[in-house]
Amino acid sequence: MRTVVMRVNVDPAGVLTSERLREGMGALRGFIADIGAEIVDNDLEARPSGRRELELLITCDGVEAAKQTAIDLCAKAFDTTPVAGVVTFISRGTDDDAYGVLSAFGVTGEIVRQHDDDGFDIVYVTLREADLERVPESRIHTALEASLNCEVRIRTR
Repeated sequence: MRTVVMRVNVDPAGVLTSERLREGMGALRGFIADIGAEIVDNDLEARPSGRRELELLITCDGVEAAKQTAIDLCAKAFDTTPVAGVVTFISRGTDDDAYGVLSAFGVTGEIVRQHDDDGFDIVYVTLREADLERVPESRIHTALEASLNCEVRIRTR
């Protein structure tokens, strides 16, 4: 499973008072504890009106489910109509991260991790040739290396 960084503007209309923002954050902390999520500390009161965006870290299999969960919890905590922002991922260099990158490109593959003579990881990714006709290998390769922080070698079948 991957960890999604879900950004949510909890007060797009900019109408919440400082007190209401504090109450909402307190309620949200309780709600997310139930699902094992985390809040990245952010002083919402100091943010400009209309740009009161927080970040939730949610471990999940699907981005859409995480997005809906974040929106629902924020709506309940702040009694507003929150707006989802940019979604990114925390990468720990795991095979789950590699599979997530492949999924984002709409491809599937086999991943094998080996160590070289110096003890560094080399990740071999086997993809279908048909997938590489649709998505450039260089894009997949770059995204995998950035996510895994190791050497990646792509093979085809």
